[in-house]
Amino acid sequence: MALLALKSLSCSFGANLVIDSLDLEVREKELVSVLGSSGAGKSTLLRLIAGFDQIDDGEIWLDGKLIGSSSGQLEPERRSIGIVPQDYALFPHLSVSQNIGFGLGKLPAVERSARVSELIRLARLEGYEDRRPDQLSGGQAQRVALARALASRPKLVLLDEPFSALDAELRAEMRTDVRNLLRAEGATAILVTHDQEEALSIADKVAVLRDGKIIQVGSPADIYNSPADLKIATFLGDSVLVDGVVAGGKIETDLGKLTPLNQVAEGSRGKVAIRSENFYLQPNPNGDSEVIGRVFFGHDAVLEVQTPKLKIKARSNGPFAPEVGMRVTVWVRGSVNFYPFD
Repeated sequence: MALLALKSLSCSFGANLVIDSLDLEVREKELVSVLGSSGAGKSTLLRLIAGFDQIDDGEIWLDGKLIGSSSGQLEPERRSIGIVPQDYALFPHLSVSQNIGFGLGKLPAVERSARVSELIRLARLEGYEDRRPDQLSGGQAQRVALARALASRPKLVLLDEPFSALDAELRAEMRTDVRNLLRAEGATAILVTHDQEEALSIADKVAVLRDGKIIQVGSPADIYNSPADLKIATFLGDSVLVDGVVAGGKIETDLGKLTPLNQVAEGSRGKVAIRSENFYLQPNPNGDSEVIGRVFFGHDAVLEVQTPKLKIKARSNGPFAPEVGMRVTVWVRGSVNFYPFD
């Protein structure tokens, strides 16, 4: 049974339909990333779950209890939902310990102190208990905000673009820290983001949001390897799109005959989406393709390759990537996703 269930959820602002008959389930202790581009409705979705915005239609159920519908809403403070805002919203005049313990005022002092100490340890903030927010790094402030959201042991935690204010190097480290802290607390969480790498690396389940609708839900591997449509295929990393037609169970393309990953009807015309890392380039003096561009990243390299009929971009192992001017034979690894024309 789902801990959180969103059923035919809709929300408009004036004539603008932001959330459109949206369905989503989140199981207990599950970490779900809602992935979508700017304007997809991510923050509005969190605000509806939290109770800050009014539902036009549909229902929100949390732990078997109806907490929101068009006919009435449970107040935000009674929903048992912890929130980590995009800007962390720490109280500047309070210490780290006081920020974390802010929502625990009803507990006896001994219990409150024990809970704050537990979260200080789990969030790796030992030694920072008495510091104010302006004395913290971005990563430390983020851990304080998450610890504060977890302090009262809410049924659900909502994280709104939690890594957007951090630099790229710290972002990767913080993803691990946040996931570990949520796991240690046995928390159920929804994280919204526009960052594909972030969504895929941190979540148990990814829900792709577009124009207020959930387009696809699945494990990170399923979403990445089997996108539901071309828009998701190109949104989730580099893909080379090639026209093709199905004949004899294969897809005939300008890159040769390819094996479809999905069910396809004979004679169908459409496009094949091939990930750049699914190309294998074999150096061959007599190869029919040539490397015409190379961007080196160290651990890997992105190569532009002119094949007999089209240009492609291929990702290769950095130290062993072919150089510009080398002749190569191009192979496509494994099966490919085929998207018929409507």
